[in-house]
Amino acid sequence: MSIISSGSAAVAIQKQLKKYNLPNLKVLVDSNINPKVLKTMKKIGCEIYETDLGKKPFHRKEILALTHNPDGFDITSSEALDPTTRFYDRLSYEIINSSPEYCFIPFGTGNLFENVLNINKKEVSTENHDPRFKGKIEVLRRCNFLGATTNNPKSKADKLYSPHLPFVHYDEQRIRLYRYAGFCGPESNVYLIKEEYLDKAVKIAKAQKIHCEPSGIAGLALLLQMKDKITKNKKILIVNTGKTKYE
Repeated sequence: MSIISSGSAAVAIQKQLKKYNLPNLKVLVDSNINPKVLKTMKKIGCEIYETDLGKKPFHRKEILALTHNPDGFDITSSEALDPTTRFYDRLSYEIINSSPEYCFIPFGTGNLFENVLNINKKEVSTENHDPRFKGKIEVLRRCNFLGATTNNPKSKADKLYSPHLPFVHYDEQRIRLYRYAGFCGPESNVYLIKEEYLDKAVKIAKAQKIHCEPSGIAGLALLLQMKDKITKNKKILIVNTGKTKYE
């Protein structure tokens, strides 16, 4: 298998491949990757290939070619994992079962944000619910799902920045359709966070002993950035995607 990764996904997948004695993961990384992250990936067996990921979007055949894996599988795209039914599904149900009025989600690859919206759409528009669904349909129809991302290549939220996202299914037309059809609230969208609010979010998380890295707590940063637009009595859910341990 081959993948483009900044570290987190590669480390998680390679540990499982190693556990089951499967071939090592071939990882395409940016030439400017953090040396500490690169060292960890190499140490656990990842086969590393470097390139300038900012110069163009790379599609699956190019990824396989650059990682010397022409007959392999590119898993950068979640399409290989059947995202509409299997990808982040349990986390997505945990989120919507809380029936929030505002839900702030880090947006890196976009996979989590996409699937939360897709599962919410499915559950608010059917009478045949998944057994895991416990949410309140009328609340979820009005829930504003807000993705937090950055276009700053020097942002501390390094897992959220990407010059190209060729495999993301989210686009402005789809979210407009979801809003129009009543599958989510009118403010649902992906928003750019300012670095000053990210710094505040990290400081708050640290004071509250919340384990995260800047990318994982980006939803709190977006809430701080939008706080004057949201009344305090609303039920707000902030998704924290945690922190990668590089040992």
